[in-house]
Amino acid sequence: MERLNEYRVMWVMVFFDLPTETKKDRKIYSDFRKKMLKDGFVMFQFSIYIRHCPSRENADVHIKRVKKMLPERGHVGIIRVTDKQFGEMELFIGKSPEKVETPYLQLELF
Repeated sequence: MERLNEYRVMWVMVFFDLPTETKKDRKIYSDFRKKMLKDGFVMFQFSIYIRHCPSRENADVHIKRVKKMLPERGHVGIIRVTDKQFGEMELFIGKSPEKVETPYLQLELF
């Protein structure tokens, strides 16, 4: 088995902007969000959800799941980045930098 490293470990990010004008739209939005959470995604920002994946192949599995649950209307973007790229992200609250906190701790067994 290939050892996990910051170039092999992936993050899947899903960005979405779905309509919420009607009660039906809000239900579709809510169902999509609940399915994302059930698949292990966590909210990074409003309408941006992320999921940690131990490999590109695992990331592909979760991307396929997201594609199967896409709503008929709205905009959805999916991107896969390495753990190294994710760690290079700069976050700010106003003009103050904030440390990037990952929602998962990586455990490696030998």
